Amino acid sequence: MNKGFMLVAFGGLVLTLTGCSKKLAAFQSEYFVTNPAPLETVGEKVPGQITVSVPQKFMVKNAKVTATPVLTWGYDGSASAPQTIFQGENVLDNGQVVNYDRGGTVTIPFSIDYRPEMAQSELFVDLNVQQGGKTYSLPRVKVGEGVIATSTLASAATVRPAVAPDKFQKVITETYSADIHFLINQANVRSTETASKDYIVLNEKLREANAAPNMEIAGVTVNSFASPEGSLEFNTQLAEKREKNTTSLMEGQLKKDKITEFGELTSSFTPEDWEGFQKLVEKSNIQDKELILSVLKMYKDPQDREREIRNLSSVFNELADQILPQLRYSRVMAKVNVLGKSDEELINTFNADPSRLSVDEILYIATLTDDNTKKMAVYRKTSELYPQDYRAFNNLGLTQYAAKDYNAAETNFKRARQIAPDAKEPAMNLGLISMLRQDYTTANEAFGRAAGVPEAADALGVYYLSQGDVAKANTAFGGVRTNNAALGQLLAKDYTAARQTLASIPNPDAITYYLTAILGARTGNESMVMSNLRQAGRLDSSLISRAKSDREFSGYNLSFL
Repeated sequence: MNKGFMLVAFGGLVLTLTGCSKKLAAFQSEYFVTNPAPLETVGEKVPGQITVSVPQKFMVKNAKVTATPVLTWGYDGSASAPQTIFQGENVLDNGQVVNYDRGGTVTIPFSIDYRPEMAQSELFVDLNVQQGGKTYSLPRVKVGEGVIATSTLASAATVRPAVAPDKFQKVITETYSADIHFLINQANVRSTETASKDYIVLNEKLREANAAPNMEIAGVTVNSFASPEGSLEFNTQLAEKREKNTTSLMEGQLKKDKITEFGELTSSFTPEDWEGFQKLVEKSNIQDKELILSVLKMYKDPQDREREIRNLSSVFNELADQILPQLRYSRVMAKVNVLGKSDEELINTFNADPSRLSVDEILYIATLTDDNTKKMAVYRKTSELYPQDYRAFNNLGLTQYAAKDYNAAETNFKRARQIAPDAKEPAMNLGLISMLRQDYTTANEAFGRAAGVPEAADALGVYYLSQGDVAKANTAFGGVRTNNAALGQLLAKDYTAARQTLASIPNPDAITYYLTAILGARTGNESMVMSNLRQAGRLDSSLISRAKSDREFSGYNLSFL
């Protein structure tokens, strides 16, 4: 054999063996790029992707690599993601193939359940190799550190449960009225009208309100009308006379009954009551009423209307008998305010004998304090006195939820739902309990049943944040002004909206200030960071520890905290 040919063949064999038989070398950290860097929670997960740029002449052809992302923290804390396989070109498997001569790119996606300890953590890739029937491990490679966990500030525990409102009214306005009817073309008030039941009751109520300490007459009005037949000039004079005579009647009646405090006596008149005419025709059984109504729609001028209706000779007599007499009247209306107990009276009665109060009065008393323990006591007493009112149990559960006694809260939310299966407030609140237990399917169904409850927007927004869907979360929040809504805007990088929301939260708490500090860090405003972290720490000292390990503030010296 030709000696030169043998040397060439031998050289090719060496190259082949080099691509197959040697062990895989250790991977260098510069081969790896992690996105995002640092890692960031999405909902309750830590997702990301590691991209490995494998250089030329590196990937052994018969090597199969199993890559496992691992987050580590503290002394021995760790969490692993699912494995990714990549392989040399001679391996028969389903991994990503990397060419020996050209090198290549490997992507390692991962998602790890978040734990608070991961704020200070390191991300590694463990690499195990199978080659030629043997298995060996390569040195693990550090590819990142730290987790920004801002999204986890959204929690069902931060949502205010739905309160079932009371119906207590400090002032209840009652309205009483009486109609004084007149004969055609006349304005004098007949004795038969002042003897009518409605007129007698009206004046009795006025005398009663004048004498009662918890009632006041808010005003008396007189509105007088003329039916629309005849000339406008005549009807104007007629309606005005009716107004004057009816007003004089009421002035005399009030003076006779010695009622001097009655708000204000006002009066007005309508010369031709076409609106009232149309309503009465619509309600009547008059033949050809549709024809009459069409005339009203066709003609807007009063004289044209009257002329055309009179031309309907077949029905005009019915109108004159049935409809027009009802439009010749004055209506007297009186408004009477019934004053409820004062806050002090309600509290004193509750302390002395709560059974003397209505359920709505007791539920209202609970709104007079911001002390959750006192609210709880009021709602507990309400549930004892009114065990068939779902609101008592729902609101008792609300106070227990605020106190983080979630089992007790769930018991009372369920009791409320048993009493009122269709009530939306307990449905929403049980959805919050499901969220706390990470039963998101049940929570979503519950929030669907609670549509329309004011607090449901915040609850549904937090649900979507927990699922990592920031866009849907911000749609759900709508215009609510809560910490959670501001958080959604921060995560969407809508910093202008987040600033406006945080500034308009009615009762800012520690989380409000902490989120404002994050906003400051993301917009490069150091004074905003420092002042708001101080205030957050004053209200909740646990946030100091969080801030010191929070990579949102990695560019700031927080030793002063």
